[in-house]
Amino acid sequence: MAIRSVLKMGDPVLLQIAKPVERFDTAELHELIQDMQDTMAYLNGAGLAAPQIGVSLQVVIFGFDQNPRYPRAEEVPFTVLINPQLTPLSGDKEDDWEGCLSVPGMRGMVPRYSHLRYHGTDQYGKTIDRSVSGFHARVVQHECDHLQGILYPMRINDFRQFGFTDVLFPGQGVVDD
Repeated sequence: MAIRSVLKMGDPVLLQIAKPVERFDTAELHELIQDMQDTMAYLNGAGLAAPQIGVSLQVVIFGFDQNPRYPRAEEVPFTVLINPQLTPLSGDKEDDWEGCLSVPGMRGMVPRYSHLRYHGTDQYGKTIDRSVSGFHARVVQHECDHLQGILYPMRINDFRQFGFTDVLFPGQGVVDD
């Protein structure tokens, strides 16, 4: 379909709360998801939220086998998640580095719940209900934050652990365009 431009931090659309999807299995929804997939693949993203391409709807996609932007991350199954709800399965949190296509060239240390349950629907209206941990849990939280108008720098506790990728990880092959 189409590779779309990704909005960057500072764009007011990224700070809005996205609207729930009310109609499933429509041509418009399928086109949006295809555009999101094309855009995410082109930019080597681990995930993408509809607001990042200027569409204020509760739609996220995520997943990859291997990702050059996160070379040490475990595989995450490709998922289309609509109108998601997240439930932490414990109060345990882990700090780890995150980047974002809407905050290009930067990384920050972000605390996220270690284990959580997410549920919602796919583009056909079929229920998705999973309990996950590790990088999978981190990606889901990161993408769903976009639906609430939250970008990862808003979650950073220590700004000494936030900066440009090439400065933080010189020569380590960590890519973040």
